Amino acid sequence: QVQLVESGGGLVQAGGSLRLSCAASGLPFSSYVMGWFRQAPGKERKFVAAITLRGESTYDADSVKGRFTITRDNAKNVVYLQMNSLKPEDTAVYYCAARPMMRADYLYWGQGTQVTVSS
Repeated sequence: QVQLVESGGGLVQAGGSLRLSCAASGLPFSSYVMGWFRQAPGKERKFVAAITLRGESTYDADSVKGRFTITRDNAKNVVYLQMNSLKPEDTAVYYCAARPMMRADYLYWGQGTQVTVSS
């Protein structure tokens, strides 16, 4: 049974930082591209960042470039999202997701963690 469990969300002031973690189990972690998505109230879920199998390549949405960094630790089966210079518009539920390298769609999703940025 595949599980993705996010943690690290919370309330932070604008300009602050948070680091989200996503612990994966039940899948060959190093064989999956890992991604982060977010969904603000009343809006569609949107892509935030992704990282390839060994972390050799990362992809970031324009809205978070230069502020967010995705990394992974294949020894621990964990993917991280370091979020700096947070803005109120970053407020959302953040989800991690996993997909096999050769597929475009994400197969597995976590339950989400709330990030709230106050102005």
